[in-house]
Amino acid sequence: MDYRGLFEDAVDALRQEKRYRVFADLERIAGRFPTALYRDAADNAREITIWCSNDYLGMGQNDRVIAAMQDAAGRLGVGAGGTRNISGTNRPLVELERSLADLHRKEAALVFTSGFVSNEAAISTIARLMPDCVIFSDQLNHASMIAGVRQSGMQKHIFRHNDVAHLRDLLAATPRSRPKLICFESVYSMDGDVAPIEEILDLADEFGALTYIDEVHAVGLYGERGAGIAEREGLMERIDIIEGTLAKGFGVMGGYIAANQAIVDAVRSYAPEFIFTTALPPALCAAARASIDHLKASPHEREAHQRQARLTKEILSEAGLPVMHTDTHIVPLIVGDARLCKAASDMLLEKHNIYIQPINYPTVPKGTERLRITPTPLHDDEMIIALRHALVSVWTSLQLPRERSTVKYTTERLNSGDLTLPTSGG
Repeated sequence: MDYRGLFEDAVDALRQEKRYRVFADLERIAGRFPTALYRDAADNAREITIWCSNDYLGMGQNDRVIAAMQDAAGRLGVGAGGTRNISGTNRPLVELERSLADLHRKEAALVFTSGFVSNEAAISTIARLMPDCVIFSDQLNHASMIAGVRQSGMQKHIFRHNDVAHLRDLLAATPRSRPKLICFESVYSMDGDVAPIEEILDLADEFGALTYIDEVHAVGLYGERGAGIAEREGLMERIDIIEGTLAKGFGVMGGYIAANQAIVDAVRSYAPEFIFTTALPPALCAAARASIDHLKASPHEREAHQRQARLTKEILSEAGLPVMHTDTHIVPLIVGDARLCKAASDMLLEKHNIYIQPINYPTVPKGTERLRITPTPLHDDEMIIALRHALVSVWTSLQLPRERSTVKYTTERLNSGDLTLPTSGG
C-alpha cells in the first residue's frame, strides 16, 4: 500500500481545485501594527501591510496588554502546569473568568483553549445533557458549531440563514415536550451580516427553547462595554449561553462561554475537551483580562474601528470595486472564482506589499470566493487610499468584474438553492 501516495493525491486534488492553502510567513512588529515583516520562500524579508487580521482592534499590540503578559510570565512562569483539575487553575485564569462573567452579566464563565474548542465542547455537552434534545442551527454557522452539533449525536434541523420564518416552522413541527437548543451567531464573519437576535429570542420564548449565541466576531467591538451585538441591542440578559473568543477583538488567545452557574458547571464537569486539556498559561490569561478590562472602560477603540471600516467601504465602493454591503466591520470584496481570487491575493502581496488572504470553498460557497478585508483603528486614512489604488490596479490587471450588480451574494444564492453549501462553516 502506497500510504504516502494517498496523502499526496489528496493534497494534489486541492491544488487542482485551486484550494490549496499557502501560509504567509509573517512577523508582526510590536508598536507598528498593521505593519509586519513577510518572508518569501528564499527567506528574503520585506515590510508589508496586513489587511486581513482578526486582531480587529490591534489589542495584541496594546501596551497595557503586553505589560500584563510580561509581568505575569515573570512572576508565574510560562506554563499552566496541567489541566484545570491537575494544578492548572492559576489565579489569572480565575480572575479572567470572573471578568468575562461580569462582561456578559452572567453568573459564571468558563475559559477554553480556543473559540473552536469552546463551541464544539459546549454545544455537544449541553445538548447531550438534555434527553431527546433537538438542535436548530443556522445554515451559515461556523465549522466549530457544526462540529459541536454533530458530536452531540442529537437530532438537528438546519434553518435557512437568518430566516426566522423557517425557524418558526421547524420549531412548530417539534413536540413542545422535547428540549430545544437554538444555535446561531451574532456577526457572520464572511458576509458581515447580523442575526435577527430579538426575533430568534422571541421564538425561543414562544416554543420553550434554550438559546446559544456565538459572539466571536463581535466581542470587544460592539456594545457599551464591548460585550457584543446582544449588549448593543439590549438583549444580552435574554440569551442563555454566550460564546466568545479572546483571540480577535481582545487580541490574545482562547475561547469561553458565559451562562448561569448550572450550565457552566455542567459543561465544566462533563466536556472532555475541557477536562483533558491543559489550561491556558497565566500570562495569556493576564493579558486577556487586561484587554477586556481596558475595553470595558474605553469606547475609543470601537469608535475609531467603526470609522475606519466605514471609510474603507466608502472609498472602495466609490472606486467601483465589488464591495459586498455589510452593517459591520467586515468588508468582503467578491471575486467569484477560486483561481482568480488566489491570483489577486498573490499580486497584492508581490506588487503592492499588501496581504489579504483568499477566501475559497469550503469556507465560503463556490461562486462567492472573495478577499475579506478587516480594517482596524490602526489602518490610517493613507493606508486606505493605498489599498484602493492597489486593488484597482489588481482588478484592472486581472480583468476582474467591478460592477456590484453582477454579483449574487451568498445569502440570496444560498436561500434560493443556487449555491453549493459550505461543509465546514465560515
